[in-house]
Amino acid sequence: MAVMFMTCCEEPSEPEYIDEVVRHWNKPCDEIYMVGEGETLQTIGEKCGDPFIVEHNPHIHDPGDVFPGLVIKITPFPYNNK
Repeated sequence: MAVMFMTCCEEPSEPEYIDEVVRHWNKPCDEIYMVGEGETLQTIGEKCGDPFIVEHNPHIHDPGDVFPGLVIKITPFPYNNK
């Protein structure tokens, strides 16, 4: 007994897939950003290219007191824009 599997859709070739993943990772953050579960100012700064989040957000009094749902302004550094 032989079993055949058929797919309806063709998988993207590896280079196309890699390009799509890289574009997603390099997508700049929106200027207004809502903090997600488990994020810190450091992880957001690295992800969005803004090492000065605290300086750009005077409503953040304690960088350690960041919580999901907090809205912050993102100002990426020019050297981090891709």
